[in-house]
Amino acid sequence: MKLLSQTHTGLQAETLAWIARDCLIDEARLSPKPGLVDSRGNGAHHDLSLDLMERSAHSLTPTFLQLAQQSWQRPADIALRETIGRLGREGERQMMAATDGVNTHRGAIWALGLLVSANAMLSANASAQQIADTAALLARLPDSAAPKVFSKGLKATHRYRVPGAREEAQQAFPHVMKLALPQLLRSRAQGADENAARLDALIAIMTSLSDTCVLSRAGMAGLNAMQTGARAVLRAGGSATVQGSKALAELDAQMLALNASPGGAADLLAATLFLDRVSQPASCSF
Repeated sequence: MKLLSQTHTGLQAETLAWIARDCLIDEARLSPKPGLVDSRGNGAHHDLSLDLMERSAHSLTPTFLQLAQQSWQRPADIALRETIGRLGREGERQMMAATDGVNTHRGAIWALGLLVSANAMLSANASAQQIADTAALLARLPDSAAPKVFSKGLKATHRYRVPGAREEAQQAFPHVMKLALPQLLRSRAQGADENAARLDALIAIMTSLSDTCVLSRAGMAGLNAMQTGARAVLRAGGSATVQGSKALAELDAQMLALNASPGGAADLLAATLFLDRVSQPASCSF
């Protein structure tokens, strides 16, 4: 591994870590998100709060920094993949300690951790697609130390025979690259403010994602309700319009009634915000 100096390169690694942390915080604060923790309240959760989400994000800053440092200008190989896996699992433990055992960001550690590492491997001047493709290379490599346990998300992918977070990363984050990032740019171009553009990006993910958080809590009926409601928001012109805002409120009420929270979509929104900030302009067409 190339040693990081305490000058420009070290600052670049720190900046990536700070951006990843800030994207988690921005995602958590974004409102009104259907069924999710936001600045209004706890959504469909009894064990999560905005304060807890922000505390969790801050606890992960050292993990993101180590991922950037260890990945800096390295090739995608099994040694790096296993290092990333080890650092991610250590980050999970730090998160659980900070939240008193509540899983706030396990999925986000996977998605953002891979993207931080991929960006560090490429260093500067990379497009969003290049970063996503490099993250996919890492995600497809084996990690011999990965625990052989079934998470709730993995159980849902097997029960309902749908792809999950692992496949999303291995396929270069299609819900980010093909849906969320184009929608973010499109909504901005159409005059939506930043809050509305980010909400639209989240909703775009929800139109298609097989969100295992929703499947675990509300089954296929809940997932269908999420996707149908999300499509209605975008058909109405997005969250910045009167009709789109009304459709978003209806989707929020439906998610709460189903006790469903699209946590997988939230993780991918944080990934979208990260790529939007670190990639070169015009990295994604709309």
